[in-house]
Amino acid sequence: MADTVETTTEGKQPRSVRVVLLALMIAMMLAMLDNMIVGTAMPTIVGELGGLEHLSWVVTGYTLATAASTPIWGKLGDMYGRKGAFLSSIVIFLIGSALSGMAQDMGQLIGFRAVQGLGAGGLMVGVMAIIGDLIPPRERGKYQGMMAGVMALAMIGGPLVGGTITDNWGWRWAFYINLPLGAVALALVTAVLHLPRKRSKAGIDYLGVVLLTVGITSIVLVTTWGGTEYAWTSARIMELIGIGVAALVGFVFWQTRAAEPVLPLHIFKSRNFTLMSVIGFITGFVMFGATLFLPLYQQAVQGASATNSGLLLLPMLGAMLVTSMVAGRVTTNSGRYKIFPIVGGVLMIVGMYLLSLMDTGTTRLTSGVYMAVVGAGMGCLMQITMLVAQNSVEMKDMGVASSSTTLFRTLGSSFGVAIMGALFNHRVQDVMAERAGALGKNITEKSAQLDAKSLQKLPAAAREAYQHAVSSGTHSAFLLGAGIAVVVLIAALFVKEVPLKGGPKAPAEGADPAPQAVVEAV
Repeated sequence: MADTVETTTEGKQPRSVRVVLLALMIAMMLAMLDNMIVGTAMPTIVGELGGLEHLSWVVTGYTLATAASTPIWGKLGDMYGRKGAFLSSIVIFLIGSALSGMAQDMGQLIGFRAVQGLGAGGLMVGVMAIIGDLIPPRERGKYQGMMAGVMALAMIGGPLVGGTITDNWGWRWAFYINLPLGAVALALVTAVLHLPRKRSKAGIDYLGVVLLTVGITSIVLVTTWGGTEYAWTSARIMELIGIGVAALVGFVFWQTRAAEPVLPLHIFKSRNFTLMSVIGFITGFVMFGATLFLPLYQQAVQGASATNSGLLLLPMLGAMLVTSMVAGRVTTNSGRYKIFPIVGGVLMIVGMYLLSLMDTGTTRLTSGVYMAVVGAGMGCLMQITMLVAQNSVEMKDMGVASSSTTLFRTLGSSFGVAIMGALFNHRVQDVMAERAGALGKNITEKSAQLDAKSLQKLPAAAREAYQHAVSSGTHSAFLLGAGIAVVVLIAALFVKEVPLKGGPKAPAEGADPAPQAVVEAV
């Protein structure tokens, strides 16, 4: 019979813990890689299945299911055990992936992608919460580089892998590729990870789940449809806003009375947790806005290839990876972390402002330097927000703390893409009308974002006008991002540097002892 070992707060982690971390990183990559691989395959999918008018729902259905299920998975892990919830989310994700690969029409694909999204909501939360159980906060910083590396690999490699798979194996393998990776993660977690079993006597807060799901769904639909499918002032958008506000107000009211609330409000009594939620929201807002418009600028204005769109972000992602590793090491060695949100806020403001200065004459070297500044700021923020949030709650709330932080970042990204996108589209259409008259207005009437083929078909004068329009649009979007990033700096200044639990020195009086997670030696 295999011996068992406990994680310790000093020295090297046991080999079995490192095996679990490998499985967690594979699961994390599944969640992050999927949308980017599928995005590359979408033109081929539409060509075979048809249903172009429903194309956006392939992404929206997945996003909605992920956002709505994220807090629920966190709570289920807290109530019934982290391992069981995590394994369930992997299984659901793999079932959704297999069904999506077998879809025969666009309706089926949308439905199966929603199933996939339900599982994906538990993948990221499960990874963060299990790491929170396995490794005390003081030691957790050293693993930040690993998580940032997975993110960078997914964002760079996703479009490349998606294009290669679609061209050589067919679009269905964009979904089937998840199956062997997921099976490895499933086997490793099942065999090696052993966490204390939990069984809550209280039932699931079904009313809270429904109200939160309706509220989140309404918010995501408003940010997805507003300014594209429907005008921001249209009756449909106003209805969704009303439903969303009513559901969320009802949710907050009910959480004060529920026996086992899905999102216990007492965690927001911690100043640091609340500040990290705000910082996470703004980081998602700025980061996803930047990753959306930077490739667009480089393709339309600098003439870069769309095929290598992931590589275009390499300066930003590389800087994010290096900075995240440095921040993690410094945090682990010193236990100090307040400086990183402050420095991250400053770098994000400066970097987004520099990006707003780009025009039609900006070189790739210059834009690469600007992106690196933004990436360095994100590297100071991405994992520190989760680390401090988890350090601010008791162990019993680790799951909801992880899911809440993830949810706020997800909602921030939805708002960032929607608001920055609306500003970009409006500016592009105005500049095209000014520079190219009626022709310019007609070109961007349906969409302000032209693909490479459409761009090449434009007359030289119209193409030049579009380049100026995109430059002007990204200027407005990035300038807004710089202004919004000021909130990160303000919030960071109010963070209280509470000693991290589980460090080499004794934890502060009243703090929870470091978690003792038992794993089987391999």
